[in-house]
Amino acid sequence: MGEHGHGQEIRAARTWTWTVAAFLVGVCLSVGAAWIHHLSLAKTEHDLLERRAERNFDAVETQLRACGLLVRAVQALFLASERVTEEEFESIYENLHPRELFPSLQAIAYASREPSGGLDANGHPRFITTMVAPVRGNERVLGLDIATQPANLRGLLTSRDSDQPSMSGAFTLIQRQGMPGPSDGIVIRLPAYSTGLRPSTLAERQSRFIGSVAISFQVSSLIESALPSETRETMDVRVEDVTESVPRPLFSSTANPAGVLGPPGGVAYRFERKLRFGGRVWRIQLVGHPGVTSNVWLPVLTLFGGLMASLLLASLAWSIASTRARALVLARHLSGQYRESEARFRVLNELLPTLVLLARPDGRLVYANKAARERLAIADPEDTPQSIREFFDDATLGDDGEGEDRLRNVTIRCAGAGYEPFWATLSVSRIDLDGKPHLLAVANDITELRDLNEMLSYQATHDPLTGLVNRREFGRRLDLALEAVDAGGAPSALLYFDLDQFKIINDTSGHSVGDQLLIQLAALLGSHLVEGETIARLGGDEFGILLTPATRERALEFAERVRLEIDGFVFSSEQRTYAVSVSVGLILLDRAGLSQREVLSLADTACYMAKERGRNRVHLYSEKDAETILRRSELEWASRLRQALIDGRFCLHYQELSRLDADADPEGVHMELLIRMRDENGAMVPPGAFIPAAERFGLMLQLDRWVVETALANFSRLHPSGAPVHLCAINLSALTVEDDSFADFVLDRLQRYQVAPEQVCFEITETAAVASMVRVIALMDTLRKAGCRFSLDDFGAGMASFGYLKNLPVDFVKIDGSFIRNIESDVVSLSIVRAVTEIGHLLGLKVVAEWVGDERAVTLLREIGVDYAQGFYLHQPEMALCFR
Repeated sequence: MGEHGHGQEIRAARTWTWTVAAFLVGVCLSVGAAWIHHLSLAKTEHDLLERRAERNFDAVETQLRACGLLVRAVQALFLASERVTEEEFESIYENLHPRELFPSLQAIAYASREPSGGLDANGHPRFITTMVAPVRGNERVLGLDIATQPANLRGLLTSRDSDQPSMSGAFTLIQRQGMPGPSDGIVIRLPAYSTGLRPSTLAERQSRFIGSVAISFQVSSLIESALPSETRETMDVRVEDVTESVPRPLFSSTANPAGVLGPPGGVAYRFERKLRFGGRVWRIQLVGHPGVTSNVWLPVLTLFGGLMASLLLASLAWSIASTRARALVLARHLSGQYRESEARFRVLNELLPTLVLLARPDGRLVYANKAARERLAIADPEDTPQSIREFFDDATLGDDGEGEDRLRNVTIRCAGAGYEPFWATLSVSRIDLDGKPHLLAVANDITELRDLNEMLSYQATHDPLTGLVNRREFGRRLDLALEAVDAGGAPSALLYFDLDQFKIINDTSGHSVGDQLLIQLAALLGSHLVEGETIARLGGDEFGILLTPATRERALEFAERVRLEIDGFVFSSEQRTYAVSVSVGLILLDRAGLSQREVLSLADTACYMAKERGRNRVHLYSEKDAETILRRSELEWASRLRQALIDGRFCLHYQELSRLDADADPEGVHMELLIRMRDENGAMVPPGAFIPAAERFGLMLQLDRWVVETALANFSRLHPSGAPVHLCAINLSALTVEDDSFADFVLDRLQRYQVAPEQVCFEITETAAVASMVRVIALMDTLRKAGCRFSLDDFGAGMASFGYLKNLPVDFVKIDGSFIRNIESDVVSLSIVRAVTEIGHLLGLKVVAEWVGDERAVTLLREIGVDYAQGFYLHQPEMALCFR
């Protein structure tokens, strides 16, 4: 007994030794695994935050580049336009929609360089802001001298000679002063040059420099809008301007912008980059905190799982070290658990709605779950041998090779006897069971989803009423046809159908009857189509047919055949019959460069011409149709001009003339009045849009009288400075010159408003003077006797003889701007200007030069002896005081 007991004690000691050793080994492995897991998570988190930081650095840099492109687009306006008006400046702002891309944008502004000698009290050149968009909220910017803002001025001077975007340091925006919220902003600038290509040399840039284009942003909002939302949620961000020695905070997502980013302990992932743009250097710092993007408890769970595994390992060691009987009992117990687990797996697999099939490599079916047996009408595989190939439309299924690899995650059609065919997503993979290869196929029924996708695709491309292709799908096919023509393919044709008097049917019988008519006509039109032809309902009672390819003869024959078919169609509804006809506009797509919008517009024009010529006909588009539409547009303008006069939507702008003789006695303001119009929404309409229509339809007489009446009634309130008006020039049209009662009208208004006639000068163009020489001289003699003055405008444009200057009683001669614009580079233009000036002075006339664009032109004109200069370089037209 003692020896037996001693042996038991030794075996028990050995058992405990192996158990404790196994447990300690498991604990060590668990701790190591947890530590490795922790390091892996930390590395993953660091890499994730580093990529996120890089995206944020790139986002801010991209935002700044986009701002530079925006100001470059505004600069292009000045290079392309001889004189950029406030309306054009506001128009480019509205067309660009900048605040949709840059919510932090405050204003787009233009500062005009003051003429030579314009320096402020500190000796800095003056740059006065003359245009801003939008005006609302930025009224303080108008008239701002950039020299009063050092940060803004430095950016202007930096960009002047380099023609590169220059960004100012952060400063308080003038329009944000006294308003709630942040007021610090930045300004990105580019120089504005006179019309032409972008200057390529420093000398050319300096000579053509006329001002500065600027876009101002609220800096913190600009940075915040560039940062993705995920960054603001997971990382601290700080942006500083480090161009100077003392960093300037621009943005911080923490409560203390000047403090240290990150938690108090300093444990964080820190990323930093310096961005250089527009002469400034920004430092961007991002800090991500550990555990923000990963689960810090995962290593703990790993450790806990390892400890649990260590306990199991210790238990296993205890079991191995125990008696053989306990090992056999444990084996029987585990075997029972395995069988129970397998049984549970089979029960669960039988309940799955997914089709599960198991087959040998040759395709012979071994097992199918309940869903597969019912959906595929499969008998018991053990009783009736079947092949998996019988249930799927693919002969490669079950091949002992790479066939099963090709069938992974494919959409396949299932068809067989005893069940309805259906579509399924099939996934096939090779597995080993009991050391033998098998094929496991898993399928999901997607028939309803496929039918739904097809229905949605049909609805997206077809009209719900007629079942024809809708406008969107028709436009896509039209684009393909235009691309084929651009690539040198065969021409196509577009037919635009519009039912005649369809509105009468809707109004008399109701929209339901109209809908039935559209449905029957759609079926009728569709019956004439063959392959390569597309019919669509474009909206209302309008249809379109695209013929690809098509010649002119085929298109005309097809259109006429369809028109006759519809003309012979009789529509009946509710014991009433209706005769139906259609007007067809036809356009050939036989040249490259056409766009979808242009083609549809021309087809609509052709259809309009078909209606204008009596309806129920086919009209092939020609260039003359565009002239007809233009005259129609001018008729509409005539109506709009009359309504604008009634509504009081005309206003006066003025442009000052500069005296070039610096030694002459000073005189008051010399200005020219310009008529402007606002549309129904309050936006300014360019003169070139309404003046031609006013001249064509005889409305210029009313407009000229309105200008004279308004100018004389507000003579003391024309110039905003209050300075005395030395001479006010008013343009007269050819129609007004021929009006015998106009002189009496002027004399009456001069007396009524007590305006000295010597202060009024009427401008008559050279062409108008030559066309009505007798009437012009009579008008001039009558008004000159009262004291009024006259100017011959656009001299040289009409190829008039110098003899006219001798015969016409004028006081001023205005040289046409086409000669002034090229005076620096065109020797002929310079000679003509010099000759006109000399002859004008011999006749005792004052000479005025128009379209003066830069300081060099001013110098040349002064040397020649020209008396006055006028142009955008010297003064941008602005609204008269009485209309502000």
